[in-house]
Amino acid sequence: MGNLFCCVQVDQSTVAIKERFGKFDDVLQPGCHCLPWILGSQLAGHLSLRVQQLDVRCETKTKDNVFVNVVASVQYRALANQASDAFYKLSNTEGQIQAYVFDVIRASVPRLDLDDVFKQKNEIAKAVEDEVEKAMSTYGYEIVQTLIVDIEPDGHVKRAMNEINAAARLRLAANEKAEAGKILQIKRAEGEAESRYLAGLGIARQRQAIVDGLRDSVLGFSENVPGTSAKDVMDLVLITQYFDTMKEIGAASKSSAVFIPHGPGSIRDVASQIREGLLQASSAS
Repeated sequence: MGNLFCCVQVDQSTVAIKERFGKFDDVLQPGCHCLPWILGSQLAGHLSLRVQQLDVRCETKTKDNVFVNVVASVQYRALANQASDAFYKLSNTEGQIQAYVFDVIRASVPRLDLDDVFKQKNEIAKAVEDEVEKAMSTYGYEIVQTLIVDIEPDGHVKRAMNEINAAARLRLAANEKAEAGKILQIKRAEGEAESRYLAGLGIARQRQAIVDGLRDSVLGFSENVPGTSAKDVMDLVLITQYFDTMKEIGAASKSSAVFIPHGPGSIRDVASQIREGLLQASSAS
């Protein structure tokens, strides 16, 4: 109906290409325009000025001979002041952009190892953007941004990389576990050493207390009972200790059988043997 009354409407973010007798005449901005077809004016088409996105999947090989699929996302738009170039100079805009993306990726990735491809994806994206921008600006297009959105190695390579990562983590866990066991053994040994040290101090203090007690007993008994010597007191103390020991052996429920000579005469022998042992220990020290 608009063409019947020589009027056309151009939507927002869109421009229209006006021709006169088949030759480019003007770029129509958004709004309503008079297009007298009777004078040879006609509408050749519309051109969107919105930002468009093209995802390009490119297969290439890295420096270490690993095939990868690199997915680049190119965001572009036509320039309003070069609308005629964008409309007339290119018949397949997406195909043109895709060709330049292929060229840059296949020139950049083969110079890098697989790990470096992941690390330098921003540099690869910048190289693609610069090259495509330089080429497409002559056709009236602007490259807004280029992103490397995915780097996908071959499935076998991905599994191998995951296994390498898992093995490294297991090795680290084993080292940490071994280090923890080592620390535990050291702490246990330190605890045992400290325990034995304290037990030794306890035994030494116990023996010192026994010696002090025996000395006090001998001195007190000698002073209170006239006619007794230190030897008589020591014999009495040793015999008392002997009977206490025999009592403890017999009272213990899990003690093994001990056979020792026992009788009136043997008591004297036990006392003499204990005394001789103490004298020999004193002379040896």
